[in-house]
Amino acid sequence: MRGSFAITALPEQAPRFGATHAVVAVDVFRATTTIVTALAQGRRVFPVCSEAQALEVASTLADPLLAGEVAGVRPDSFAMNNSPAALQKTAGRRPLVVLSSAGTRLLSLAVGAPAVYVACLRNLSATCAALVEREGRIALIGAGARGRARTEDSLACARMGQSLRAAGFQPEDARTAQELERWEGVEVDSLRQGPSADFLRATGQAEDIDFVLAHVDDLDLVVQFDGREALALGIAEEAGA
Repeated sequence: MRGSFAITALPEQAPRFGATHAVVAVDVFRATTTIVTALAQGRRVFPVCSEAQALEVASTLADPLLAGEVAGVRPDSFAMNNSPAALQKTAGRRPLVVLSSAGTRLLSLAVGAPAVYVACLRNLSATCAALVEREGRIALIGAGARGRARTEDSLACARMGQSLRAAGFQPEDARTAQELERWEGVEVDSLRQGPSADFLRATGQAEDIDFVLAHVDDLDLVVQFDGREALALGIAEEAGA
């Protein structure tokens, strides 16, 4: 056995796993997709877990771009919502400060783990390849919502788990094995239905659904969070300069 992995949709489990596992944070709609998209644009990216922290971090940066939401609503001081589709249309390389109700909170809870990865549909294969090469015990954690799993995060975690199992890693518990079986063969386009997609449509943000589902495994980009900044592996020194 090369290693082992667990899947959970409860962000609150991150500190427990983080004592022994590399943590992979997944928030497909939309935080981790926004972070990965921003790094692909050449931006520096600073995930935060509150509006106050966002303003504090922004005060240390030159011409920052604030993006995010609190309970689904963009704060007045922010330029845009937590939208990868909107970000993709935004030219330039202004550093991004990003806040979300679920995904960036998960990242903050994972701080202290041996390694914290940031994954979405765009970089699933690249992240899995790095995990196989670098890690022994892995926790794949979906951002969830109000203590419940979200289908898009569960599917992404299961896809990574299936890749890890194919590489010789073993599920650590029955729940993880059940997740692999549940999502076997389920197509990404099925994510057009579900509470997250319904919310985005109801709030006039359906373009994020289209963006996420049109960008699957299109980036060879591995991202880690160091507690302050999300960094693409291989360019960490340049990003931190």
